[in-house]
Amino acid sequence: MNKMIPIERIASKIYLIRNLKVMLDRDLAELYAVETKVLKQAVKRNSDRFPADFMFELTMDEFKNLRSQIVTSSWGGARYLPMVFTEQGVAMLSSVLKSERAIHVNIQIMRTFTKLREALLDNKDIRRELEGLKQITEERFRIVFETLDQILAVENKPKKKIGYIVKEKTSKYGKKK
Repeated sequence: MNKMIPIERIASKIYLIRNLKVMLDRDLAELYAVETKVLKQAVKRNSDRFPADFMFELTMDEFKNLRSQIVTSSWGGARYLPMVFTEQGVAMLSSVLKSERAIHVNIQIMRTFTKLREALLDNKDIRRELEGLKQITEERFRIVFETLDQILAVENKPKKKIGYIVKEKTSKYGKKK
């Protein structure tokens, strides 16, 4: 297989269901260039290789929700609820589907899951750094605002006049006779 599948294409077929990153049976079948029915049959023949944390069937509510998110008519008249595969389940598929294409596609899918995980870790690191900066900034601004409050409190006090107060009429001053 000379043609590599772009990571973006694979990543667009990874969904978050039950707080797990999963891929649909129909998307995997398309990537492996087999019919969905063939993929499902291979999985059912080897069901002991696919525990619940590797593969599960969607509930009707999850299926309806996913259909509304994807907004595509290709779901048509599916008779069975889709199977979804976690990263481990996709890895296990390589032992069930033994074609050369399946091996190469599986390698690309594993690389995609790894890149997504790295991106997620990078985001966590960035978020942690931003939280640290936010705390430092909030502390500095708190000090600035406290100082401004003190300055404003001093400025609001009535000022004591300096010098002498003349109690004579102003007409006596400033005019030459």
